[in-house]
Amino acid sequence: MTGSDYYIPAGVLAIALVVKSPSFWRTWHSPMSKSIFVILTSSAAGFVFGAPPTIERVNRITGVPNISALIVYCILSCLSCGSLVLLMHWRGGPEETVRRHTRMWIAATAAVIATFCVLFSLGNVPIEQQRDFDTFYATTPYAREMIVLYLTAHTTTSLVVATKCWRWARELRDLQAAWTHWGLLILVAAFGLTLSFALAKFLAVGARWAGTDTWDSLSTDVAPPLAGLGAGMTTIGFLLPVVGPQLGSIWVSWRAYRAMEPLWHALEPFSGPGKPMRIRPTSSPEIRAMARATDISDRLLNLAPHLDGSHREAAERYASAQGCESEAALIFAEAATIHAALAAAKAAGTPASGQTAVAVAVETSTTLPTRVSGTNGLARLSIQFSKIHRSGFPAGAAHSESN
Repeated sequence: MTGSDYYIPAGVLAIALVVKSPSFWRTWHSPMSKSIFVILTSSAAGFVFGAPPTIERVNRITGVPNISALIVYCILSCLSCGSLVLLMHWRGGPEETVRRHTRMWIAATAAVIATFCVLFSLGNVPIEQQRDFDTFYATTPYAREMIVLYLTAHTTTSLVVATKCWRWARELRDLQAAWTHWGLLILVAAFGLTLSFALAKFLAVGARWAGTDTWDSLSTDVAPPLAGLGAGMTTIGFLLPVVGPQLGSIWVSWRAYRAMEPLWHALEPFSGPGKPMRIRPTSSPEIRAMARATDISDRLLNLAPHLDGSHREAAERYASAQGCESEAALIFAEAATIHAALAAAKAAGTPASGQTAVAVAVETSTTLPTRVSGTNGLARLSIQFSKIHRSGFPAGAAHSESN
């Protein structure tokens, strides 16, 4: 792996860190916010300090050969601890229990990092190794123990987190927890990769203990990509349940906005004399959908004098007779009634501006003259209206067949 293989994911994680920084500032008292901050920061730092160009530069600046290995070990230990702490607070439980387990893992991580520092200072690692420190010094006293401790801690953390995530994912059956469910499955895969990373390192180190270097490629070529992919997936897995619902809301609003377009255009002659609501180019899909739903509601009020209640009832009976469920029949009836009302208005020569309809609607109605409201409801109404309009369904067909 070259420097860019490390710096590009580090840059992506840094961008995520900057984007989330306002949220961190507002909710810094929350253990979950602190844990996410640690995960993003340590993931980005791990990529930066694990890059061969950074390793060479850090070793040269500090004047301590291979100190980058110690730094990377400490950073990845913080990442593992942050992942465990976040998972515990994410899952919840008795507050005292969560707090006790959090303190335990933080203390254990601090002890491991302190042990790393002691073993590194006692070991003799004078020859700089940018890519194969673990295998080159696998048999060196004290450095050997540091490497084994690092890989053991990494393996243990990966197993614990992956197991906890898998058990929790199996417990989630509620559709409302879908984002959490998928986040947990991504975490299972991510920590499975980090476990594979540790096992590959162990095999290469074990081969060195056996007196052969033929398996060094597992440590230098196979393990680093696994660690990089695992770190990226870990970040995604923890952020998905937080960002996912927001993205889902944006997608639903955008689909509703697009779905309401046929009905919105069909009702344009009844937009009234007022100026249309101005939408900024930077407006969110939620605001766009709300504005379009408001326009449709206003135009339906202007169309109210042409809406026939008997036609609505007949259309609903017709839809029910065709086997439609009650909600689908209601949507069909409202769409057919609007379709018939537009045809009736056109036959009556209603002014394009809709000013006559406006005056009547304002005097006779103060509520939406349909039983469908809301962006999602109006989106479904628009889809059904579009189907009726495209099929050439006669305005009075449902009424006549029902009778």
